[in-house]
Amino acid sequence: MLPGLMGLKLGMTRFFLEEGLAVPATVLQVGPCTVVQKKSEGREGYSAVQLGFRPKKEKRTTKPVLGHFKAAGVEPLAHLKEFPVENPDEYEVGESVDVSLFAPGDLVHVTGTSKGHGFAGVMKRHGFAGGKASHGCKTHRSPGSIGSSAYPARVVKGRKMPGHYGNKQTTVKNLTILDVRPDQNLLIVKGAVPGSTNGLVIVRKGPAAEASEE
Repeated sequence: MLPGLMGLKLGMTRFFLEEGLAVPATVLQVGPCTVVQKKSEGREGYSAVQLGFRPKKEKRTTKPVLGHFKAAGVEPLAHLKEFPVENPDEYEVGESVDVSLFAPGDLVHVTGTSKGHGFAGVMKRHGFAGGKASHGCKTHRSPGSIGSSAYPARVVKGRKMPGHYGNKQTTVKNLTILDVRPDQNLLIVKGAVPGSTNGLVIVRKGPAAEASEE
């Protein structure tokens, strides 16, 4: 069984549980994904299935990638991602896999690219407390001392400093699936997931779902 699929983050809303509680939720458009290639132990050294997601115009696809799709006999797709499987022969090239892979109540790990915030200071980037807010203080938002003078007489590697904030691959684990709507390719998960609207996300099954399959 495939461990996950690719999708898009459509946005956030609220979801009413059976007991009447309203919880924050994220709506994801997951799949349908197309099997583009199968990787085997004998040839590539590992077992996996390569999936493609979202149609892409042929004129906007590079020739090497276009040849890859033509060899598989599928239309060009915008995103490609490999997912490890135990037996790739269970799938056929060109086969479509949709959101019915998941079920309400399952736990999933969602990976996306966090929103970029550009260059940020230590208070916004790392949550530093900053200096005093009173009159006379000249270091309201500065990081303060970043090292020792006599020993070790250098800045320690990994010191939290101002810099680029966000725009990194981020994974949120163990989100509960609240609802699955296969007719619309929608997956509603509890809580927030990384990324902006229409951002690419990868939804993988959590440990509870994997254990139930075994």
